[in-house]
Amino acid sequence: MQLTRILAIRHGETAWNRDTRIQGHIDIPLNERGLWQARRAAEALRDEPIAAVYSSDLARAHTTAQAIAAARGLPVHTHAGLRERHFGRFEGKTWNEIETGWPDEALAWRKRVPDFAPEGGENLLTLRERIANTVHELAARHPGEQVVMVAHGGVLDVLYRLATGQDIQAPRTWTLDNAGINRLLWTPEGLSLVGWADIGHLQDDADAPLDESTT
Repeated sequence: MQLTRILAIRHGETAWNRDTRIQGHIDIPLNERGLWQARRAAEALRDEPIAAVYSSDLARAHTTAQAIAAARGLPVHTHAGLRERHFGRFEGKTWNEIETGWPDEALAWRKRVPDFAPEGGENLLTLRERIANTVHELAARHPGEQVVMVAHGGVLDVLYRLATGQDIQAPRTWTLDNAGINRLLWTPEGLSLVGWADIGHLQDDADAPLDESTT
């Protein structure tokens, strides 16, 4: 069977993650803790066979991917299809600011209304289609191999739902940790889940890893 193993990794932490501020397509760099997390992820994967490293073109994901790729002399291939969801006018705002400024929109967001998009942003149906198409495109290049894909909380959330058959509106019961390692199998028929939320390489961090799906 034609299959590709995927190591799906969320970027390391940023200052805006700490502030619960929505990043979306705004290009925020890793903070010091995020850089440390990226190095630890690279170390955790040092013995893994990796054919290619793919990343969102946003700096927080690309820097994380560079740490992993550099450890084995590989280039990072960027793909805009791995970007975070576009949150339109929500971007740059904290969750509290959104709930105060646009309470009706905040409720639609919290309820995961599939066709809801913040003004100028992307709805969940469009996001799911984008991620599914991107992962299919990239994984199909590597039959019988393993690849790394470094992306964002919203992207990882979609991958989990696709791999487990979870509805787009189902409440999230899984974590989306910064620099967590998640394992999937791809075949032309779709994704399946192998392992999720491995953060053993981060256990000596004094702070618990952040878990947000929106940044």
